[in-house]
Amino acid sequence: MSQRIDDYINTLLLNEVSVSELDRAKEILFSSDELMQILNSPSVSPEEKSRVVSEIFSSSVKPVVLGLAEKCRAESICEVIEAYSAVLDKKNRIARATVVCVNEPNAQQLRGIEEFICKEENAGSAKIKVVKDESLIGGFIIQIGNKQFDRSLKTKITRIKEKIVDDARKASSVDTGNIISILKSEIRDYDFETSGEEIGTVTGVGDGIASIHGLDHVMYGEIVIFDCGIKGMVQDIKKHSVGCILFGSDSEIHEGTRVKRTHKNAGVPVGDAFIGRIVNALGEPIDGKGEIAADEYRLVENTAPSIVDRKSVSEPLQTGILAIDSMFPIGRGQRELIIGDRQTGKTSIALDTILNQKGKDCICIYNAIGQKASTVAKLVSTLEKNGAMEYTIVVCSTASDSASLQYISPYSATAIAEYFMHKGKDCLIVYDDLSKHAVAYRALSLLLERSPGREAYPGDVFYLHSRLLERSSRLSDELGGGSITALPIIETLAGDVSAYIPTNVISITDGQIFLESDLFFSGQRPAVNVGLSVSRVGGAAQTKAMKKAAGSLRVDLAQFREMEVFTQFSSDLDEETKAGLSYGKGLMELLKQPLGKPLSLAQQVITLVCAIGKKFADVPINEIKKLQGELLEYFEDKHIGIINEIETMKDLDDKLKADILKAFDDFRKVNNG
Repeated sequence: MSQRIDDYINTLLLNEVSVSELDRAKEILFSSDELMQILNSPSVSPEEKSRVVSEIFSSSVKPVVLGLAEKCRAESICEVIEAYSAVLDKKNRIARATVVCVNEPNAQQLRGIEEFICKEENAGSAKIKVVKDESLIGGFIIQIGNKQFDRSLKTKITRIKEKIVDDARKASSVDTGNIISILKSEIRDYDFETSGEEIGTVTGVGDGIASIHGLDHVMYGEIVIFDCGIKGMVQDIKKHSVGCILFGSDSEIHEGTRVKRTHKNAGVPVGDAFIGRIVNALGEPIDGKGEIAADEYRLVENTAPSIVDRKSVSEPLQTGILAIDSMFPIGRGQRELIIGDRQTGKTSIALDTILNQKGKDCICIYNAIGQKASTVAKLVSTLEKNGAMEYTIVVCSTASDSASLQYISPYSATAIAEYFMHKGKDCLIVYDDLSKHAVAYRALSLLLERSPGREAYPGDVFYLHSRLLERSSRLSDELGGGSITALPIIETLAGDVSAYIPTNVISITDGQIFLESDLFFSGQRPAVNVGLSVSRVGGAAQTKAMKKAAGSLRVDLAQFREMEVFTQFSSDLDEETKAGLSYGKGLMELLKQPLGKPLSLAQQVITLVCAIGKKFADVPINEIKKLQGELLEYFEDKHIGIINEIETMKDLDDKLKADILKAFDDFRKVNNG
C-alpha cells in the first residue's frame, strides 16, 4: 500500500489539490453508505464507478478516489489525506509533533516546545498534538515523526532501576551502599536526554519475524528492543520497512508495538569465567550456576583475519583417534569437516577430540545447533565425568529454540572462541551441526520473503557458512599466535555428498572426514572411509614421529579395500593374496576404537610401528584388540622410557623403532610363556 500512497500523493501534487478538498471528499464518502458500497464492490464495473465519482467529486480529487475504489479500498482515503497533508506541511516548512504528558502544558510551555521542535526540524512553525498519559508520572515525551525525545520521569526511574540491577548482577550481590550512591549520583546529576531517539512501529508479526516501519536509519544486523523487552536483530531492509528476527517469543508483540534502536550490532559477553559453563546463543547462562562475570563484549559478526595476520598451519591438534591422526591429521587453525549420515558417529569423533585436549592448554567450545536438549545433557554429562568441562564451554541452541537463536548460535560461539584466540590461546570449536543451521537460515529467509534457490535455500547460504568458517585460523606471532580449529559437522542423506549444503561446506573447509554407514554397521568404528576422507594440510600438521610411524598405512588400506572387493567371490586364492587380506583385516581391526578412549601420541606410534612391522600378522583377528591393550599396558609398566622419549622428542629414528619392535617381541615371549 505504501507504494500506491506515494503514487496518489504525486498525482495530488501535480493537480495542486488542497487538503480541504480532500477533507471534503472524505466527508462525502463516509456520509453515504450507498456510495461506499458502490465504490468498494468488485462487481461494479470501473466505468460505472468513474461515472458516479465524476458526478460527485471535483476533477482534481477524482483520480485518487477512483484509484482507491479500483483496489476495493475506498476507506484508505484517510491514509492518503494524512500522508498528503504531511507532505504539504513539510513542503511549507511546518513541523508536526505529538506531545505526551501528564498535565496539559500552558501557553508558555507550548511556545518553548514549539521553539524546540522548529529548531530540531529546521521549520518555520509547528503543529502540536497533545496527548495525556498519567503513566509517565511527570515530564513529557515529544514525538517528531519517527523520532522521540523522552523527558519523562517514568523513563528516568526505569533507567536508574536497570543500572542498579546491572551493577548488582556484575557484583553477584546486592550492595545497599552502592544503591544509595547510584541514587545520589542520579539525583545530583539529574538531566533529561537531549538527543532524539528513533522509534519504529510494528506493522506485522508472526513466526518469529516482525515487520517494522519508521526505523529509517537502522543498520543491518543492529539489535532493536521492543516495548515488551524482547530483543530482535534487523535482517532485511526495504524502502518503507525493515524485517527483524526475534530472540524470544512473539506472543507479547502485536501490530502497533513500539520499537527502539540500540545503535549496537548483535554481540555476546565473553571472558575467562565462561569456561566450564553452558550458555545459550545470547551468551546467557542456562546451567543454573548463576550469572557469569564478562570481561568484554564481542560482536557475533566479525571479519576474518587477513592473509597477513595469519600463520601457516604447522602444529598438530591430536584427536586421539588413530584412524584420523595417522591418515588425516588436523592442525591448529585448520577447518576439518566431519560428514556422514545420521547415527554414524560424527559427534563421537568430536567428543573424543575434546576429551583428548585434557592438559594440552586448549580451550574447547561445543556448539549444539538444533540438537535435542536431552542429547546435549548426555554429552555434557560425559564431559563432566571425564573432567573435560574444566576447559570446555557449551554454547547451546536446542531444537526447542527459535530459528533466530539457532541461526545466531555458531556466530556467538565463534565470538567467544575469538576472545581466547586473541589472547594467544589455542581453541577447538565444534559446530554440531551446520545442516540444521542452514535449515534455520532457510526458514528465516523464506519468512522474510527472500527468493528461494536450490533446495529452497536462499542464494547467500554459501556466504552464511564461509564467513563463519573463515574466522577459524592461526594468528601470526605478532598477534599472539592464538588459533581456532574448527570441526564443522554436516549430516548427509543416504551418503549423498553431492547435495547442496555438503558441497558448499566441503569447498570451504581444509579437508573432510567421511563416515560411511556400511562401515559403521559392519562394526568398524570410527567408520572412516579412507578413500573419500582427506586433509588438505597433510603432513604439515603431523609430528615427525607420527609421520614416520604411519608410513604406508593409507596406501596399504586402500590396496586392501580394492583387493577385498575383487576377491569377495573368489574361493581359490594364492598365499600372497591371503597374506595381504589378513594384513589388511588386522589393520582395520587395530583402527577400531571405543568411544571415550582417545590414545596418546606414544600409544598411537607404538601401535602403528608394530602394525606396519607385521607384528600382528600371526594374531587371530578376534584377539588383536585385546593384544593391543595388553601391549600398551606392558609398555607403560616395562618401557616407560620409550613412551617418554616419543612424547618429548616427537620423533622416531631407526633406533627407537627397533627398540619398539624388540619390546614387542619380548612382550610376546612373556605373553606366550
